[in-house]
Amino acid sequence: MRLFIFLLVGLSCTAQEIDFEGYVQDVSTKEPIPYVNISFLNTLVGTSTDEDGAFSITIPKELLSTKVHISSLGYQDTVLLGKTVYQNKKVELTEATMKLDEVILSGNFGDSKTYNPVSSYAIKSGFDASSTPWILALYFPNIGAAKKYLESVTVFFRERQEFTRDRAKFRLRFFSVDPVTKTPKEDLLRKSILLEAVKGREYTTINISDLKLKMPTEGVFVGLEWLFIPYNWYKKDERDNLTNKPRIEDRFAPTFGGVYSKNSNFKLYVYGMGEWRPFTVQSKGNNQSLIPALSLKVNQKLKK
Repeated sequence: MRLFIFLLVGLSCTAQEIDFEGYVQDVSTKEPIPYVNISFLNTLVGTSTDEDGAFSITIPKELLSTKVHISSLGYQDTVLLGKTVYQNKKVELTEATMKLDEVILSGNFGDSKTYNPVSSYAIKSGFDASSTPWILALYFPNIGAAKKYLESVTVFFRERQEFTRDRAKFRLRFFSVDPVTKTPKEDLLRKSILLEAVKGREYTTINISDLKLKMPTEGVFVGLEWLFIPYNWYKKDERDNLTNKPRIEDRFAPTFGGVYSKNSNFKLYVYGMGEWRPFTVQSKGNNQSLIPALSLKVNQKLKK
């Protein structure tokens, strides 16, 4: 059975449409900021900046009275009125202040452990995106008292025949855990990690041991961030759920693989419109939850 979870909400509007476009830059250096996610609050309409920091999307004119949430790794989240962005054509972001513990690795590594090991035959579903950029974040608990370091991440994909390009880009994120809400809190890295889903390859693995990331005591969220850029765009023929009439929707690759898990420790959250929300899809028997086909490998530092 094939099941694809589409993270979207349709916006029904017959108002005049306009081109909402501009660019995003660093307030200090004036350098363009690529892959910034831009979302109209309470509407699920959004886009991303391209490699040159530029963005463009067609929207109903009435959305100019709506606030726009602007988010990028390493910068403070910014909320502006749509009309302000439309008139100025420019958004400036301020670099975020990050306090990260310096971790110096020594000795050898051993006692490797993989959380949520995935095999390709177990992937029966997938996560797609439309309407606005999202981040899927899967929680990995810190099991045991031993000190651990993040070594590698493996992400599985599902191919969509409508997407004809040979590869699609996405961003990998790492978040700490809010001790009160248990939701993703802060980026553990300032560095932007861009990865690609390559046609014909079921998965991609990245070794992150050089980043010297210690597994936080409370665990870690690993995030998969869609980028709404022309490079990832494709069209999908659909039928309206209400009218059953054919329609064409804009979609953005990649499609992340999904697996069902009985392990309640692997909690899934989705980020959109400026906040984190729990995201749960249960199997028919309600004894398993759908989570991204995402594995995290950790290693324990040994004494010299």
